Amino acid sequence: MPTNFIEELKWRGMVHDIMPGTEEALNKKVSSGYIGFDPTADSLHVGHLVQIMTLVHFQRAGHKPFALVGGATGMVGDPSGKSKERNLLDAETLDHNVACVKGQLEKFLDFNAGENSAEMVNNYDWFKDMSFLDFIRDVGKHISVNYMMSKDSVKSRLETGMSFTEFSYQLVQGYDFYYLNKHKNCIVQLGGSDQWGNIVTGTELIRRKSGGEAYAVTTPLIKKADGTKFGKTEGGSVWLDSEKTSPYEFYQFWLNSSDADSVNYVRIFTLKSKEEIEAIEAEHNEAPHLRVLQKAIAEDITTRVHGKEALDAAIAASNILFGKSTSEDLKSLSEKDFFSVFDGVPQAKISKADFGDSLSIVDALSGKTGFLSSNGEAKRELKANAVSVNKEKVGEDFALTAEHLINGKYALLGKGKKNNYILIVE
Repeated sequence: MPTNFIEELKWRGMVHDIMPGTEEALNKKVSSGYIGFDPTADSLHVGHLVQIMTLVHFQRAGHKPFALVGGATGMVGDPSGKSKERNLLDAETLDHNVACVKGQLEKFLDFNAGENSAEMVNNYDWFKDMSFLDFIRDVGKHISVNYMMSKDSVKSRLETGMSFTEFSYQLVQGYDFYYLNKHKNCIVQLGGSDQWGNIVTGTELIRRKSGGEAYAVTTPLIKKADGTKFGKTEGGSVWLDSEKTSPYEFYQFWLNSSDADSVNYVRIFTLKSKEEIEAIEAEHNEAPHLRVLQKAIAEDITTRVHGKEALDAAIAASNILFGKSTSEDLKSLSEKDFFSVFDGVPQAKISKADFGDSLSIVDALSGKTGFLSSNGEAKRELKANAVSVNKEKVGEDFALTAEHLINGKYALLGKGKKNNYILIVE
């Protein structure tokens, strides 16, 4: 028998709307359910994590999760929550994106769990051979225009205008639910609160077209305590792909969460039990400056998305940021992480010809770079033992050689505890 999936979501604060009878139906027997993922990019981002974790809890409760990627709907564009129409993608781009999304979902869902193994489906598979006439005859006739016009995703766009393509989206998504209900025995569709209208259209289509059993559950849209949008930084979206958002940047995103937000995040984005969470919160409240709660969340999610090795590198990079590091720590950083850690630090480039076989530390600090105002200032700081190269103190007779260049191209110069400079040799 399955465990109580809805109860689990409720204590974690992950239920926004639920159709009557859903909890009873899911407690009665092992069931199948699905969530749709929009393949408009070749990576998911942290905004998708709520839905991913919903499927994880669904599977852990003993049910069978389906992850639907919209190979067909990606060609149409969902108007929900959008103020304007999106660019549509070609088939080759969509195929690539779908493959990338599956690789990321496999880090969360068990696709080899026997009876309740996760499955990935692509709605292009059942739409590619369906003609427009077939669709309006077999699907369109069951849902009235009045019904479709009553949806918030449509009403909010009536003044600015929306194409017939977007208007038809809820029918296309509704047919997904009908197809999976009929062919995969999916009785529940899960999604964000902005999807409620589309999901209910699916339950209505199932009821009218086949009389099948269908339910709906939506999760709240995550809002940060300060009112800013969740999942966004100054650099844009926080992606699950390490090439788009490095593990260090990913780790820092969670580590920098406010206390108010972290209380929600630890419930939504980790699999820690209620007892574990309460223990972490109690420890955090005793010494909030240690950020025990944020560290627990950051370590849990970074390990799941990027692995333990990437987490260790992210922690090492974070230690560098706060001055607890050695030259070996610096050299262990990837180039992307190095420049992420020292984002905003003054930089100067010199040519390989100017660098030659070596470069005196005085020239590195002033003559060739202008980091310090004069050679005299550079010498005073060196005499005061205040200068470091790659976190190691150096004297006035020191000269940089190729051996000191991290990844063969840059070095970190320091003056005192707080002033850093990056020398780049190109």
